[in-house]
Amino acid sequence: MTAIAPGNRYLVGCGVALLLAGCEHPPVETVQHGYRGTGMVEVYNPRQVASLAPDNALPEPIAAASAEGPRAREVFKNLRVLGDVSVGELTRTMSAMTAWVAPEQGCAYCHAAGQDLSVDALYTKVVARRMLQMTQYLNSNWQSHVAGTGVTCYTCHRGHNIPAYLWFTAPDQAQANRAMGNRAQQNAPAASVGLAALPNDPFTPFLLGADEIRIVGGTPLPTGNRKSIKQAEWTYGLMTHISEALGVNCTYCHNSRSFASWDSSTPQRATAWYGIRMVRALNNDYLAPLTATFPTPRLGPSGDVAKIHCATCHQGVYKPLYGASMLKDYPVLAAPVVAPPPPVAEAPPPADSAVVLFGVGSARLPADAGSILDALILNLKSSPDAKATISGYHSAAGVLAQNQDLAKRRAFAVRDALHAAGVPVGRIVLERPRSAEANLSGEDPRARRVEVSIH
Repeated sequence: MTAIAPGNRYLVGCGVALLLAGCEHPPVETVQHGYRGTGMVEVYNPRQVASLAPDNALPEPIAAASAEGPRAREVFKNLRVLGDVSVGELTRTMSAMTAWVAPEQGCAYCHAAGQDLSVDALYTKVVARRMLQMTQYLNSNWQSHVAGTGVTCYTCHRGHNIPAYLWFTAPDQAQANRAMGNRAQQNAPAASVGLAALPNDPFTPFLLGADEIRIVGGTPLPTGNRKSIKQAEWTYGLMTHISEALGVNCTYCHNSRSFASWDSSTPQRATAWYGIRMVRALNNDYLAPLTATFPTPRLGPSGDVAKIHCATCHQGVYKPLYGASMLKDYPVLAAPVVAPPPPVAEAPPPADSAVVLFGVGSARLPADAGSILDALILNLKSSPDAKATISGYHSAAGVLAQNQDLAKRRAFAVRDALHAAGVPVGRIVLERPRSAEANLSGEDPRARRVEVSIH
């Protein structure tokens, strides 16, 4: 055996100390969540749990108000929410919301000084009204995720104007057409995915869009169900976020012997399944429509409004506020919301062609792709013998192979959209990537278009 020199012993000792510093030291606690013998056990550090307790403590509830007396809508003007409660209960609820969201600014955070309370002079009042409606909708319609515990404004805000955990859509990569190609948001460590080399915006495709959250395809061949390593990494990015947001590991929901198996998963997996769809509905129906209401400094780098994800409510613990319910003290926040019937839109006339314009270096379907393709899809469905031909175009400048690959992936995205809308893959023809007109620069949207025609 070779002896270690005294100087090297010091270096080895320091290395071992640094290595052990990153490990958990006892005592630790374990909780069995899944089937015995499968390793479905959560390991908790009681010191870390104790450190999170102050952040998850409940504020003292305000004393209940009398339910008697005139209704709030009979006293206040421009009252679109909570009009059926008593004036006392409305005042109590508004006082609680002020303490939860704007304890320093007080009522002036939503109401302009010197103006009537009914005036919507500040954008914060418009947003607060919509968030109050969102809270009622969530508690009334998503008990499959929040159960009877429910949420209040405090669940997310915790005494701050803006919740600590929100997200914006990541901007398109500006260097996608250069020699390094498109990194697909990888190799740029971000807290959103636990500093892993995973796509750092797994929220846009899954918590705003409705992309499939899957690792493998459902068929041996990629017949309309293409799943690649890159696509799997988007899924892992979302799962990493959920794990970090709840302070748990994968076995909280999954049996690691078969991650895809629902039969051997824990009940928490079903709760998470509903939670993903709940967050997606809130982002699309309540937050995204507020984009024009917010001032520019409150928007993200892509011009979008801040949106929610699992960490917004959970903030590092498996149940927000460790499962304590504030809803019992503020039952008006659980009142059912009767949504007005959606306006009846006239069906667009059938179309024989459509053009979808993609972002620079991006193969992600733009937000307006659905409305662009609707009329064409209507035509395809009404003409069972018709076929759709898809042609992807790319810039004439840059690396040809990379440009062709990008045009091909854009065409695939449009094909998948048609197939998801009910058009059989056998009725979709993909043409070879084409170079755009020479007079179009790489910045011209027409140089990154996908054309669809019916024949």
